[in-house]
Amino acid sequence: MSACLNLLIIFLIAFAAFWIAIASLFRREIKACFDRDPAATNFLEVLLTYSGLHAIIFHRIAHALFKMHIPFFPRWLSQVGRFFTGIEIHPGAEIGKGFFIDHGMGVVIGETAVIGDNVLMYQGVTLGGTGLTKGKRHPTIGNNVVIGAGAKVLGDIRIGDNSYIGSNAVVIKDIPPNSTVVGVPGRITKQDGKKIDISLDHIHIFDPILQDIEELKKRIEKIEK
Repeated sequence: MSACLNLLIIFLIAFAAFWIAIASLFRREIKACFDRDPAATNFLEVLLTYSGLHAIIFHRIAHALFKMHIPFFPRWLSQVGRFFTGIEIHPGAEIGKGFFIDHGMGVVIGETAVIGDNVLMYQGVTLGGTGLTKGKRHPTIGNNVVIGAGAKVLGDIRIGDNSYIGSNAVVIKDIPPNSTVVGVPGRITKQDGKKIDISLDHIHIFDPILQDIEELKKRIEKIEK
């Protein structure tokens, strides 16, 4: 009985030490969870239950091993992360500081994708390649970018800093900084050259398609009068 109790105590100490080390090494990613998710109110809950955080932890380790040119293991580790989180990040992808995936299920990030600092991404997003060409074939995402649920960003293109990619948009061309993109294929609207505030207020993001419809309605009403 005493031996079992000692083993349990050792296990609990090791478990606590492991998560303390994780919290220390990934404090920027944990902070991003609190900054971007209003439901994040408890440190322990974020540390133990946020799949987006777990996915980036798996990736940081796999990416470090990938950069060391260790064969097989980095890709295997990334697949273990996919199994537990539903998020697939190739170990070759380069991801900056403060990255946060909210909810996360179904996210796919390709091998040559490059993601800047403080990027917010929602579930179902794909940063994918086009064709079978070697070399750089996945998107480069700038700093402070928000990518809405279900969006697809495809090919060796660049998304400028402070941009917003709307939910379910399909983006296949470069996007300048401070832009909003909506629709299929993605259409660009500038936000007066100003940085987009990452306030999670998706309802009031400017939609150029809706604006065109409103303009047509006004013209029809004017003609009818």
